[in-house]
Amino acid sequence: MTMRQADATPILDVRNLTTHYPSPVGPVKAVNDVSLSLREGEILGIVGESGCGKSALLLSVMRLVPFPGRIVGGSAFLEGQDLMALDEAAMRNVRGRKIAMVFQDPMTSLNPAHRVGQQIVEAMAVHGIGESGASGGEGAGNNGASASRWRRQRAIELMAQVGIPHPETRFNQYPHEFSGGQQQRIMIAVALACGPRVLLADEPTTSLDVTIQAQVLELMRKINEETGTAIMMVTHDLPLAGDFCHNIAVMYAGRIVEYGSADAVMESPAHPYTRALLASMPEFGRRERLVPVPGEVPDLSRLPSGCAFWPRCALRVDVCMETRPELGEVEPGHLAACHLVASCTACA
Repeated sequence: MTMRQADATPILDVRNLTTHYPSPVGPVKAVNDVSLSLREGEILGIVGESGCGKSALLLSVMRLVPFPGRIVGGSAFLEGQDLMALDEAAMRNVRGRKIAMVFQDPMTSLNPAHRVGQQIVEAMAVHGIGESGASGGEGAGNNGASASRWRRQRAIELMAQVGIPHPETRFNQYPHEFSGGQQQRIMIAVALACGPRVLLADEPTTSLDVTIQAQVLELMRKINEETGTAIMMVTHDLPLAGDFCHNIAVMYAGRIVEYGSADAVMESPAHPYTRALLASMPEFGRRERLVPVPGEVPDLSRLPSGCAFWPRCALRVDVCMETRPELGEVEPGHLAACHLVASCTACA
């Protein structure tokens, strides 16, 4: 994989986004001053252990942070429009239409009381897709009956596109009549129904076996290549991200600690946390003993001073415990938040 052009205009530009959850001992800093960008046609992987803020980042961008959490700062510009500045009514018009999300568990995301085809149709109906004057594509109707027929046909086409066999028949089936992999495909069809520019995917393959996982990833890659849809995908699986994504952002304790092309992060990891994650991952043909990352992810309401990773880092020095490192350039386009990396770069 190669990095996108650095001067390309981002379709999604997140700046200093911060999300807190209240707790008796202070705010839980689930997303802590995160900045990143996503360009048209790019696939960006967000990786890290559970509790590092990956899913919270996606929910924050979508303005779907569950109560009592709240976004306390920052911005997220989608095609130049700051999502954080929109009122809820305006944000509802953006969700699904310009930016959509595939949630982690399709069984809890799909409504068990409604047929899957109607759930795809509903996504289009909410945004007026298929009505006269709406950007619903060729054949869009100019009245309620013809719009309904167009949406039904479009839903069947989407089901076929995501690999659901016999979509005309299965349109009228309920979620429990589909396998886990097929449910995830239906979720992708719902997300694609309105032709969004950005697709956020929260661990879309976690509950799937490896064969179905590969099929879902190949489907998402095909969508990315054919439509130019930008994808931001959360995953625990760093090798998977290396194979699937153009760029990778490594999150730890609510912050991005390393960012770069998939090749750079996988082959030349700069941050000790990234190197520890890779050392703990099984690899076909590898004979060395796996080394788990020592310790645990810190309590996000009681972050240590300095670098949040220093209690688990074998390379720590005094400055790590005193001053929080900022992202700095290791090489063009490859960033890491580590005092040791900054020192090595300064000495080079």
